Amino acid sequence: MKLPVQVTVLSVALSLGACSSVERMTGSEPIIDTKGIDMVMYETDLAECEAYADEVQVGRKAATGAVAGAVVGGVVGAIFGNSSTAQRGAGAGAATGTLSGTGRGLEDRRRVIRNCLAGRGYRVLN
Repeated sequence: MKLPVQVTVLSVALSLGACSSVERMTGSEPIIDTKGIDMVMYETDLAECEAYADEVQVGRKAATGAVAGAVVGGVVGAIFGNSSTAQRGAGAGAATGTLSGTGRGLEDRRRVIRNCLAGRGYRVLN
């Protein structure tokens, strides 16, 4: 059975959102100036900052984006076509909304981690 693209996209987004090491998986780990830094302490601080970032609900933002995208896509499809066009518009809107919501959630996670590390005295370079 082939799943609709929006279901697949939402599944990936929810999986990413559930990973506390999503930054490592996506290559978006913070880069810090390591001069004079105790790297063991940094790893501890990073883990604690990632735990704070886990409070960002990436999956919820992805799902909200999917619903909003489906509604907008369906309405636009209905205005400019028929029920078939509305369905395709809703599907495309859901996929686009999921990606957008996931992106916002992941960026929020990155911001929380960067702010947390900066607040602990690290010089975050990215």
